[in-house]
Amino acid sequence: MAEDPVGVVVNYYAKPSVAAIQVTGGSIKKGELLKYKGHTTDHSEEVTSMEIENQPIEEAKDGDVVGIKVKDRVREKDKVYKVIE
Repeated sequence: MAEDPVGVVVNYYAKPSVAAIQVTGGSIKKGELLKYKGHTTDHSEEVTSMEIENQPIEEAKDGDVVGIKVKDRVREKDKVYKVIE
């Protein structure tokens, strides 16, 4: 499976378990599998909920800062990759 870099984590909110991600290349769509990789982070999960400014969206494009619901903790500066099968 190939991995395309699509963004970087700019913040993590523990209580709602949401990662704020700066999209730096391509796009992220609901239903896609993302991999989070960093110094102590390495897990993958499907995008189930995505918002910009508290408004639900289906797709985030290059330059957007998007909030994505995550199950496991991520950290600032973790790289985000789109997993392509």
